[in-house]
Amino acid sequence: MSQRSDLLASIANTIQDYRGGSLPQPITDHVDRWVQQFDVAVQLPILQEVDHVLKKIYFSKEDVAKFLRTAMRSKKLTGEDAAAFWRDANFLDIQGGGDSQTDMINLFSEQLQDEHGFGTTECAHGDDVFIYLDDGIFTGNRVRRDLEGWIRDHAPAQTTLHVICIAQHSGGQYYANGKIQEVIKTSGKKVDITWWHAIELEDRRTYSAKSDVLRPTAIPNDPAVQAYVAAMKYQPSLRTAGNPGAANLFTGDAGKILLEQEFLKAGVNIRQMCPNLGATQRPLGHMTLETLGFGSLIVTYRNCPNNAPLAFWVDAPWYPLFPRTTNAQTAVRRMFADLSGGDF
Repeated sequence: MSQRSDLLASIANTIQDYRGGSLPQPITDHVDRWVQQFDVAVQLPILQEVDHVLKKIYFSKEDVAKFLRTAMRSKKLTGEDAAAFWRDANFLDIQGGGDSQTDMINLFSEQLQDEHGFGTTECAHGDDVFIYLDDGIFTGNRVRRDLEGWIRDHAPAQTTLHVICIAQHSGGQYYANGKIQEVIKTSGKKVDITWWHAIELEDRRTYSAKSDVLRPTAIPNDPAVQAYVAAMKYQPSLRTAGNPGAANLFTGDAGKILLEQEFLKAGVNIRQMCPNLGATQRPLGHMTLETLGFGSLIVTYRNCPNNAPLAFWVDAPWYPLFPRTTNAQTAVRRMFADLSGGDF
């Protein structure tokens, strides 16, 4: 086999359970079709770097289940009597958009059943502990909005809250925690929050020189990108080359720079191809603030976050590596499920 064939097979093997194994078959052809949208000269280097990165931060269903089992057994979290802790715990299903929290609770319930003989529906025997599960914290807005409303309107006067997620971006967690603490103070309640994660990634602007997300070191010499940047109200902050990040996701800084440059060019091109994308769908991923994009490369078996580069997930006329289920699609699916009395 050629190096290209080996890389296609390796990536296909890593992502084989994405969205329940629903990727076009054979997955090697699917990956090849995606990478062929880039210039010929960079296709092999992109495959090399994407293969390396996804082996680090693509979370299969088994990876997620393993993390949940680890959390479930952690004495740091549960104390000495884990079964009693989980039987008393309340699992919050309060997410404003998407199915990620519900799916995480269901998966946790399976692990709980295997470990202790009861599921999450048999818990909530007390009101001292609440659990907020999700697959990731990116900008922090989702967890902030979910928990602000719950604390204000539903939380007991005194309780402990554990936020458990797979991937936590440090800037998003810091922002969310600050906003949540303000609401706690205003509410007059005593809510102690602890944050748990499988992996923490640096995304704070102050530490962009060692960020774990895509933050370009330079603006590519590409007319479309140059025009896009020139039209920005605030010029983007660029990272200093030399440090690919503490999480060791990339083969090195050269590999990270390659993805930053090529995904930025592709993202600008995609925005031109797909004029209905909102302004916050920036080339390197969704971001409310005017930047080049969030730049996260985290993907789970469930879905690809819109905070990932557009090159990963935007659909026709671009061909996505990770076709994405949107929150709007989930809302429609839920509506029909409610009308029909079940899922479909």
